[in-house]
Amino acid sequence: MSAAPDSDGARRIAKLERINAALMAHVERSMDQQGSAYSLFQTAIMLEGRVRSRTEELTGLMHSLERSNAALVAAKEEAETANRSKTRFLAAASHDLLQPLNAARLSASALVDMPLTPDARAISGQIERGLQTIEDLIKTLLDISKLDAGVVRPMIRPVRLSDLLAGIAASFQRSAAGKGLRLHVRGPDRVVASDPVMLGRIVQNLVSNALRYTSSGGVLIAVRMRGAAARIEVIDTGCGIVPAERALVFEEFYRGAAETMDSEPGLGLGLAIVQRMATALFHPLALASRPGHGTRVSLTVPLSPALPDAEIRVSPVVTRLTGAKILVVENDPATADALARLLRTWDAEVVVVRDLAGARAAGPVPDLLILDYHLDNGACGLAVAEHFRQATGRPVPVIVTTADHGAAIAAEVAAMGADLVHKPTRPAELRALLTALLARAEFSSAPAAC
Repeated sequence: MSAAPDSDGARRIAKLERINAALMAHVERSMDQQGSAYSLFQTAIMLEGRVRSRTEELTGLMHSLERSNAALVAAKEEAETANRSKTRFLAAASHDLLQPLNAARLSASALVDMPLTPDARAISGQIERGLQTIEDLIKTLLDISKLDAGVVRPMIRPVRLSDLLAGIAASFQRSAAGKGLRLHVRGPDRVVASDPVMLGRIVQNLVSNALRYTSSGGVLIAVRMRGAAARIEVIDTGCGIVPAERALVFEEFYRGAAETMDSEPGLGLGLAIVQRMATALFHPLALASRPGHGTRVSLTVPLSPALPDAEIRVSPVVTRLTGAKILVVENDPATADALARLLRTWDAEVVVVRDLAGARAAGPVPDLLILDYHLDNGACGLAVAEHFRQATGRPVPVIVTTADHGAAIAAEVAAMGADLVHKPTRPAELRALLTALLARAEFSSAPAAC
């Protein structure tokens, strides 16, 4: 009778134990979840700290970059200001540096035409060569600076290579013959697209450099076709360039170990000009050399689809300057005096004035005008030419001299129908131009034959 209650109680105890075990498991699970939540909370706090720290670092870097950018902008503006100042300096230097040199060269040329002893004539020749070296140095340095400053802009047009290269070869024939060297031009006649002045200057410098470093054999100017381009090569049989020097030869004032081969040392600027002009023209430049065998420098120029404009060739005319009435308008006293002396040694009758007012009071209309473009107080020499044109109703032959090589001045002078001569003035070129202009004026004023 007593066993039933005992089994009933055992069942209750077992049930209570199961309930207790379930409750304990639930409590343990709850505690585990609470522990995980606490860990997540701690992790979130730690990550937030790291994010804040990284944000502060990034903010500091951004401020640093802003300061660096501001410094870069300021440096860029300063560099641009310096570049503009250099450009303005170059514009002034091209006139102010070459003006006294022009006067000195004119005086030296006048001295050569005077009766001198052999020793005095030799000294005069040395002076003229020294002045020529100074002129070349100043003009080349100015050219390099203008190219670096982006002042010089190529004027691309069709260029006939046969005419360009033949003229360059002819100008160096005497120099080559003096060293016992051969100088030849070979290759097809092609028309390329380039700036004729800059392209001619590149080839001239390459030929001059090749002749300087060649003691036997010769120099070849060759044209080879490469697809839609022509490759101009200047090849010499000179001393060659060692590998260590090939990357240096295009730097300013660099003259190789073989520089002493020539009695007339170079300035070390010819190839620097070549590289800058080739870069400005986008004409690839390449050099290959074998020490002891020679050097080849090549320039690749694109072909032109158009032909160059036909040139009007004027037959050379030789006349005497005796008695020619020449009016010189020049505001620099040294240049004016030197030019007047030179013209008088050529038997011309010369009147020198400083400005338009002096030209108006100079007397009869001259046979020819030599005008400085830049006169005092911002005046322009072309105003003198316009004055005589209005006074006579006909153009008077005009030569305009200036040390400014700008395209705007050249266009203005051409529009006036005048001839432009850049300073320093080369006496031989000036004399040839004078005789041609006076002969042309005499021919046009002569009565027509019946």
